Amino acid sequence: MSQYTQPPQPQQPYAPPHTPGTRPARNGLGIAALVLGIIGTLSGLVPLLFWLAGILGLIALILGLSGRGRVKRGEATNKGVTTFGAVLGLVALVLSVVGAVIIFKAVDDVVKDIDKELSGSSASAKPGGSGDSPKDSGKDDGKDKGAADTLEGRDTAAYDDGLEVTVSNAAAYTPDAYAAGHTKGNRAYKVSVVIENKTKKKYDSVLASVDARAGADGVNAEQIFDGTVGEGFTGTVLPGKKVTVQYAFDTPADAKNLTVEVSPGFDWDASQWDLKL
Repeated sequence: MSQYTQPPQPQQPYAPPHTPGTRPARNGLGIAALVLGIIGTLSGLVPLLFWLAGILGLIALILGLSGRGRVKRGEATNKGVTTFGAVLGLVALVLSVVGAVIIFKAVDDVVKDIDKELSGSSASAKPGGSGDSPKDSGKDDGKDKGAADTLEGRDTAAYDDGLEVTVSNAAAYTPDAYAAGHTKGNRAYKVSVVIENKTKKKYDSVLASVDARAGADGVNAEQIFDGTVGEGFTGTVLPGKKVTVQYAFDTPADAKNLTVEVSPGFDWDASQWDLKL
């Protein structure tokens, strides 16, 4: 062999030719849309989480539509996942709207109930029957009084829950020697207050309060306490039963009328009776 002969060179390993334009599939948007769509839909099943379902559903829908765009351009291969994620995002949005309606309706009902409790039960007037007293002779028993009108003696304030309050005409009263609340020179008048419980539950009459004002100036008519009057309402009134209490008030000697105000309790509006003296 010649000394100039070259030894054989080792061969390089074969490398396949690189295909131009080939890139890894970009499936991230579709996967994210699916995950957020699932979480958003589950959140939408709970009405209180309507806000979370709306946010996640909107994001899932946007990502799903963007992912479908990638699939159409050949940049992604998860068409089914992307489509399902977008659909779940839309479902989450619908559930969020339904949950919002449920929550807002419930809040509105609660607000209305609170307003009703705070405003109290309103009363309508039921004219009392005509009597033999001269004070009743000029009274038109057939006229219709509104709830806001001042009632007259023997009229009834009928509340919308069934509770009824009736105040009699004022009658002259002579306090005993140990009476409290009567001023010498003034006149005393007695009225009967009847509360009839036509509701379906017990009524706590202790909550009732009775006050009066006398004369054209509306001065405070002091309540009189003696051995006959002044005890006030006590105890509980069962459904279908009534309770009657006598009240006496001290008025100026020249007073021509006595305005009696009865408040059955916190849940009822006060009603007023204008009694001629």
